Amino acid sequence: MNLKTLTVAGLAFILLLSCEKEIEIGEPGNLVPMTVVEDLGLPSININGAKLHSQVFGPEDGTLIICIHGGPGGNFQYLLNSKSLAEKGYRVVFYDQRGSGLSERFDKEWYLSHGKNSINETFYKDLQGVIDYYRTDTSQKVVLLTQSWGSMLATGFAGKYPNTIQGLILAEPGGFKWNDVEDYVDDSQSFKIWSEALNDATYLDQFITGKENQHNILDYKMALATTSNDITGDITSDLGTNGTFYKSTRDGAVISAAMFEVGEKYKPDFSEGISQFNSKVLFFYSSNNKAYPDSWAEKISSVFINKEVVKVNNVGHSGMFDQIDVWTNFTEPKVIEYLNGL
Repeated sequence: MNLKTLTVAGLAFILLLSCEKEIEIGEPGNLVPMTVVEDLGLPSININGAKLHSQVFGPEDGTLIICIHGGPGGNFQYLLNSKSLAEKGYRVVFYDQRGSGLSERFDKEWYLSHGKNSINETFYKDLQGVIDYYRTDTSQKVVLLTQSWGSMLATGFAGKYPNTIQGLILAEPGGFKWNDVEDYVDDSQSFKIWSEALNDATYLDQFITGKENQHNILDYKMALATTSNDITGDITSDLGTNGTFYKSTRDGAVISAAMFEVGEKYKPDFSEGISQFNSKVLFFYSSNNKAYPDSWAEKISSVFINKEVVKVNNVGHSGMFDQIDVWTNFTEPKVIEYLNGL
């Protein structure tokens, strides 16, 4: 049974329920999981005027590891193998960024209203708030463990607040200067007008069409449109019985669209000020991401003066985190080696 069949079958079931029980298709919980605003049982923290979905593991006084997911508009589920660091004495924090995963949603106009300060007001202040929330003492070390868009965000934060964190671990940031970001996005998209994923997403327009701020519908359609990518080398899988993969919970379509619009207009440079960050940077990239060859890794990592660049074999864009065997046998040992050297 292919994706379209499953999607339409599920949609037909929801529509049937909506006819019998007057359930609206765009209501929370019908197409996508509820956010922390809608489901008060989910773990959350209040940061910078937003309610964020967050989980924490490990001793309170351990080195603080803040895990930052990709996107914009992703979620932290695929990074959860990293919670094994808690067993080694580290305090490991996961949070869904504002407008992403299961965190609180905001309309597109909210993000755009901050103009060129949108990234600072949305992401940097939220990250600072998360650090302040979980940090128990000013002497407690803080390290950012990040992937993709999260690595761009973390680099921008480190350049702006170089004394706030003591360590920076990055995995395949698309780019730091906006022209590089655009080039990477263009090269890494397997989205073609005739592709199965795009056909499935547009096929749904016969049934549901989300307006600009209809978060539930738009998040659902975004998930369909990004189910696979044969360029980046990611493995699309549900959580297996062996716990190898973590299932994605929910995407954030509105924040994704808003931040790309901000980028197009203001062309941010996420490497600005990074020369002020003196600690060593651990930089991962993968062998199977066709858009991230050795030359691209060398170019993007060149903004760091003190760095270790590590190629992870036989994985794609997120595989160094979401494939448990690779995380356990390769990525985690490198991360611990790095942390011991801080």
